[in-house]
Amino acid sequence: MDQDQLKKAAATAALDYIEDGMIVGVGTGSTVNHFIDGLAAMKGRIAGAISSSEASSRRLEALGIRLFDLNEIADLPIYVDGADEIDGGFCMIKGGGAALTREKIVAAVARRFVCICDASKLVECLGRFPLPVEVIPMARAQVERELARLGGSPKLRDGCVTDNGNLIIDVHGLQITDPRSLESEINQIVGVVTNGLFARRGADVLLLANADGVEQRVAPATEPSRLR
Repeated sequence: MDQDQLKKAAATAALDYIEDGMIVGVGTGSTVNHFIDGLAAMKGRIAGAISSSEASSRRLEALGIRLFDLNEIADLPIYVDGADEIDGGFCMIKGGGAALTREKIVAAVARRFVCICDASKLVECLGRFPLPVEVIPMARAQVERELARLGGSPKLRDGCVTDNGNLIIDVHGLQITDPRSLESEINQIVGVVTNGLFARRGADVLLLANADGVEQRVAPATEPSRLR
């Protein structure tokens, strides 16, 4: 199977986690697009969806899936999204599609986070994929200086404005051995909205597609971020 077929296999496997009457949290990206297409076939069985980006919202609406505002609901049973990288502890780098802030908000509300990706996204140490950081525009230069002090090489993502009206700085050259601490440290920089490390709220389930099929991995129940 080529990479797109692997993405579709992982996305299709996630449909088994969707139960009748659910409101489904939906992420962003090429793998999630396959999930959205699959979700359309069962739209009569679910209540609707919460979307993490304008792009996903448009796709969901085009397929006739009802959209909810996150502020309208008190409970979100599941969030399905991909990852740019994920490690053995289920910490992730996300934000290649510039939707990291809304993705992080939806993930924080969800009781279960199901990550769908192909096997190329599984790494021993996060950082090969540049770490996205969403930044208030007036703080760009200051944030870049602070990120450089942390040992990275920050670069403004050309032509990118997020759904929130902000900029993305991609930080190259990091070896992220303590993702939880780094996530918090970067978020403390004034002018940062959030960064693409999903470590304090990592995935609960990983559906990893490879040539032999889709492997299901479940995070240890004792992880603090999973005690929800």
